[in-house]
Amino acid sequence: MSWNRFQTHNLVLPELDFALDYSRLHWPENFFADKQAAICQALSDMRALEAGAISNPDEKRMVGHYWLRAPELAPKPELSAEITACLEQIKNLAHRVHSGALAGAAGSFTDLLVIGIGGSALGPQFVSQALGGAGVSKMAVHFFDNTDPDGLDLVLGRLKGRLGRTLAVVISKSGGTPETRNGMLEAAAAWKAAGLSFAKHAIAVTGAASNLDKHAIAEGWLERFPMWDWVGGRTSELAAVGLLPAALEGLNISDMLAGAAAMDVATRVDDPRRNPAALLALAWYHATSGKGAKDMVILPYKDRLGLFSKYLQQLIMESLGKEFDLKGQVVNQGIAVYGNKGSTDQHAYVQQLREGVANFFATFIEVLEDRSGASIEVEPGTTSGDYLTGFLLGTRDALWEKGRESLTLTVRRADALTVGRLIALYERAVGLYASLVNINAYHQPGVEAGKKAAAGFLALNTKIQNHLNANVGQRFTVEELASRIGETSRSEIVYKLLEHLAANHGKRVHRNAGCGPFDATYGVR
Repeated sequence: MSWNRFQTHNLVLPELDFALDYSRLHWPENFFADKQAAICQALSDMRALEAGAISNPDEKRMVGHYWLRAPELAPKPELSAEITACLEQIKNLAHRVHSGALAGAAGSFTDLLVIGIGGSALGPQFVSQALGGAGVSKMAVHFFDNTDPDGLDLVLGRLKGRLGRTLAVVISKSGGTPETRNGMLEAAAAWKAAGLSFAKHAIAVTGAASNLDKHAIAEGWLERFPMWDWVGGRTSELAAVGLLPAALEGLNISDMLAGAAAMDVATRVDDPRRNPAALLALAWYHATSGKGAKDMVILPYKDRLGLFSKYLQQLIMESLGKEFDLKGQVVNQGIAVYGNKGSTDQHAYVQQLREGVANFFATFIEVLEDRSGASIEVEPGTTSGDYLTGFLLGTRDALWEKGRESLTLTVRRADALTVGRLIALYERAVGLYASLVNINAYHQPGVEAGKKAAAGFLALNTKIQNHLNANVGQRFTVEELASRIGETSRSEIVYKLLEHLAANHGKRVHRNAGCGPFDATYGVR
């Protein structure tokens, strides 16, 4: 790597304590010239989006997560007022909780249970790990982010004896998301079993007039916060979805918003070589041939940013993983994202990255400041943080020696300003890349298809139980039962559902083994 190449392909933004080194990509000599018109169009599309264009035609709605950190940019005064009012409501509630003015049945709130899934959990989890900790967090934060009963029990076990001092935040735009609804019902049952009112410990973040909104009103929950239809789940961390849990934990949400707003300004620059989001989008296009030909490996060399790759996995893959382009042509677009913190990866999959199949490009995230105080020397003149930097630089060079491409993002410290900047950077890079490959980054038909399929299987599950309960004492093979209920074409699913029912005693379904694994009989005694 020549010093001249490094300087030429390294964007440094001192005002943001940020740098993007793209020198370790094999750029064709004419790449920027060839893509000039396309990236200019992408930036134009982004300006239209921020101005309030209908950017999600499937749902006839705007996409306005950028207004969350600059309410004055919203296309209607009433939207600006709603954003500002919501932020004030968040800060007011956090103050009441921290001061003890709002308390639980057993006293001041000490714990926070966040109930959500996808963007309603990944963003808050990432921010909590990045910014929380001793001396900062005013509440211990826990998450229901799945519908796994054992996982729910693990969390409730940690809260045993403390539910009277635990505040629950239930996050669901529609109120009908099954995983979140199930988590809410499980939580309510736990509070009831403890002799407590869940409603007196619960807050809703949801859409106006949604099922959850109506439920919270009917039961007299403590408070309700908005989820607007112009903010998608994966871009909602700087809305009430993410800001409310962060504020309740005691994190600096004002700095998060300020960091995001400053990065928004930097990523509106027309010159793509001076625009970090445009550079990222172009780098992704180059590295994946504009077709997702290679995976994106995110390597943050900071424990606090360990969940960043998981957060980006949803943001990028849900936004870019699309079957059709804007013309309705089948394109099967997307970029697979995975990663783990450095230098953990020195002992995990870096071996394959260096010497195995070259089906990826890496993004190193470098944090210059090791810790807020002084460090001991683990060797003369060398600290633990020096080792971490050495591992980052060493791994990056080791990959480059084998022709593996990488980007490096450098930030000064892992604080609220930086977290806000990173969120804003990747949100805009995703939108720009989507324009480059002519897809809609703001809908998710595949997710909806999965939900519909799950609903069909659950209906079949009920059908099976109804038949078995109506024939107590009788036993059926999979084929017999499938025939009886008119589902012979779905015998495989009938088998899977029967096995699950038989494994859970509360369902009262018993399994008697047969000669082979698929000859068992099932029935209710």
